[in-house]
Amino acid sequence: MLSLNNQQRYFLFRDVVDMRKGIDGLSGLVRDHLKLNPLSGDVYLFFNRKCNQIKLLMWDKDGFALYYKRLEMGTFELPKSDGLMIGADILLCILQGIKLSTVSKRKRYEHAA
Repeated sequence: MLSLNNQQRYFLFRDVVDMRKGIDGLSGLVRDHLKLNPLSGDVYLFFNRKCNQIKLLMWDKDGFALYYKRLEMGTFELPKSDGLMIGADILLCILQGIKLSTVSKRKRYEHAA
């Protein structure tokens, strides 16, 4: 079951990914290209060239979990920011097909950890 929360970190892999890759291939991309640890519990997002498929990879205490969604019509919108990390709210908008350019967030206090 996929659960999104603000305590988790979500990293966007910006390069096009061959969706035939499985857990081992995707975790290799995390290690080799993002220079991050796939066993950290963070969630990593991968998109295909047409942006109609997404895979989410995460380590879940005792094994990897892989979420895969293929749209029958339409595409996913990638955030315009140059950063790798996105919030759970942005990921939810991506998955639900909400146009990110029309969404604006109201200012909130953020405590620096």
